[in-house]
Amino acid sequence: MASKRGGMPKSLGLILIGMLVVGLGGFGVTNFSGNVRKIGSVGDADIPVSDYARALQNEIRAVEAQAGQPVSFPQAQAMGLPQRVLSQMVVTAALESEADTLGISVGDERLAEELSNINAFHGPDGKLDRVAYAAALERIDMSERDFEEQLRSQSAATLLQGAVLAGTKLPDTYIHTLAGYAAERRAFTWAELGADALTTGLPVPTEDELTAWYEANIDRFTLPETKQITYAWVTPDMIVDSVEVDEESLRAAYAEREAEFNMPERRLVERLVFADDAEAQAALERLTSGEITFEALVQERGLELADTDMGDVSRDDLDGAADVVFAAEVGDIAGPAPTPLGPALFRLNAILPAHETTFEEAEPALRDTLALDRARRVIDGMAQSLDDELAAGATLEELADSTDLTLDQIGWTAQSSEGIAGYDAFREAAQAVTADDYPKIDQLGDGGLFAMRLEEVREPAPQPFEDVRNAVVAGWEHQAQTDALVEEAKALAAQLSEGKTFEGLGLTAKTETGLNRNAQASDIPAGLVAEAFKLEPGATAALPGEGTAFVMRLDEVIAADLESDEVKQLTQIFGDQAANDVAQDLFQALSTDIQQRAGVTIDQQALNAVHANFQ
Repeated sequence: MASKRGGMPKSLGLILIGMLVVGLGGFGVTNFSGNVRKIGSVGDADIPVSDYARALQNEIRAVEAQAGQPVSFPQAQAMGLPQRVLSQMVVTAALESEADTLGISVGDERLAEELSNINAFHGPDGKLDRVAYAAALERIDMSERDFEEQLRSQSAATLLQGAVLAGTKLPDTYIHTLAGYAAERRAFTWAELGADALTTGLPVPTEDELTAWYEANIDRFTLPETKQITYAWVTPDMIVDSVEVDEESLRAAYAEREAEFNMPERRLVERLVFADDAEAQAALERLTSGEITFEALVQERGLELADTDMGDVSRDDLDGAADVVFAAEVGDIAGPAPTPLGPALFRLNAILPAHETTFEEAEPALRDTLALDRARRVIDGMAQSLDDELAAGATLEELADSTDLTLDQIGWTAQSSEGIAGYDAFREAAQAVTADDYPKIDQLGDGGLFAMRLEEVREPAPQPFEDVRNAVVAGWEHQAQTDALVEEAKALAAQLSEGKTFEGLGLTAKTETGLNRNAQASDIPAGLVAEAFKLEPGATAALPGEGTAFVMRLDEVIAADLESDEVKQLTQIFGDQAANDVAQDLFQALSTDIQQRAGVTIDQQALNAVHANFQ
C-alpha cells in the first residue's frame, strides 16, 4: 500500500484535497522532486512536501487578496503564516494517523461521491470526466492511486473530527443557569449627592497633604515624550496683507459671479405634472374642495413629495408657467399651467425677494478671495527655490531672515493641536522626524508650507510641583469633596436600611424598574448597575462619583423568565456556544494526545527547501 499523505490544512482538514486542484498550475510542484518527499509525519501519516508548499502558497494568496497588495515571503514569515500552515497540517495528519489506527475508512461509494463533487474533474456536461480527472492530477504530479488514497485518508480523518465536534451536548441545567444569569434583572432606587449635601466645609490642605496627593497622582502631571522642534512656515493668511489686487481684477471677478451677487425674485415650489388639461383641472377641483390634500394627491400618483420639489426657481426656469406661479400667494395651488412635461399644478411654499449686491458692497469679500488666491500662488512659486536653498545648506534661520517665512519653536507631543500643530501634515512630519533628518519643504494643505528641524527629544517627565500647584490644589479639593460626600452617602444608606425613605431624607430619588447586567444608559452613573447585582433586596450602598456621591437601595431581584422568547433565544445561543467551546477543547485535547502517542517528526531541511522556493 502506498504511504499515506497528509491532508490539506484548511479548516483542520475539512476542505477536500480535490478542491485545491483548481488554479495550481501557477506553482511548480516539480521543484520538490528528488529523494525528499515529505516535510514530516505524525505516526504513519506523512505530510508531503508538495502539499505543504501548495497550502502555504494558498495561505499567502488569501492574505494578499485581503490586503490588496503582494506579500513577500519575509512578510509572510513575520505574520507567522508558515508556522500556522505547518500547525494545521500536523493536526490533520494526526487525525489521519488516528483514523488508520482505529480502522476508520470510507468505502468506494463514498470515495466516488467525493470525486464527483470536485469541479476540477468535471467535463463539459458537469459530471465526473476521466480525461479531466487524469489531466488535473498530471498538473500536480500525482498518480490516481496516490490521490485516491490521500482523499480516502482525509475523508476518514474528517469523519473522526466530525464525531468529536458534533457529539457534544451540555446538560440543560448548565445552559439554563447561564441564560438565567444573563437575563436576570434588578430594580433599584438611587439618588445623587452634590456639593450642597455637605454638612461641613472642606478642610484646608497642608503642604504635606498636597505633596502626597501630587505624588500619588503623578501620572496626571507627567508630560509625554516631547520633541523640541524648530520650524519655519508661511501660510496665505500670513502674507495676504502684502498682496495687492487691482480694481480691474476685482471688477472682472464681480462680473464672473454676477449671478451670485444679483439674484432675481424667486419662488419655492412643488410641481405635479398630469397627462392632459382635463386631468389637471379635475385634480385642482379635488384640492380646492378639500377632498384631498396635495401630499395625498402626490402619493396617489405613486410619487414621493421629493419627486415634485423644484427648489427655488426664477421666471426663466418656469417658461410658460411663470405668470401663473408668480401671481400666486404662499400656500396657493397655481395652475393648471403648461410645462415641457405637460400641464401641471404648482404649490407655492415661499417667496424669495430679489437680492442685489453692488460692486462696492461685494468689493471687500472679492478682495479677500483674490488676495488669498494670489497669496497661495506666491507661496507655490516659492516652494521649489526654498527647497533648493535648504538642500544647498541654508538654515531655517537664514530662510526666515531672507523670505516671508516665520521662524518659531514648539514642544510637540502627540496631544499637540494648537497653531501649526493643528495641521495634519505637520503632525505627521513631527511624528516621523528624527535628529538625522535635514529640513525640507512640505505642504500644509491650505496653500502654506513649512520645514522643520528636530532639536531634541525629551523623555516623559513629571512637571515640577510648583508649576502645577494650582492644578494639584483643585484635584485635592475635588477628591476631598468626593470623599466627604461618600461619607454622607454612607450615613444616608444606613438610615435607608433602617426603613427610612428617600423622600423622608430629603433626597431626589430615581427608580430603575428592571435592568440587566449589561444595561447602559447615559442618565445612569457608571457603577450603579454593577453594584445593584452585588446587593440583596433591601440592602443599600454608597458609591463615589466625580465630585459627587450616590446612595442606592436594591428594591427587587427579578428572575429570568425561562419561557420568554428573549431567554429562549439566549438559551439557544449559550447552548450552541458552550457546546462548541467544549467540542473545540475536546478536539484540541484529542489532537495533542494523538501527537504525543504517535509522535511528530518535522524535517527542518525539507521545510527550508520549500521556503527557499518562495524567496
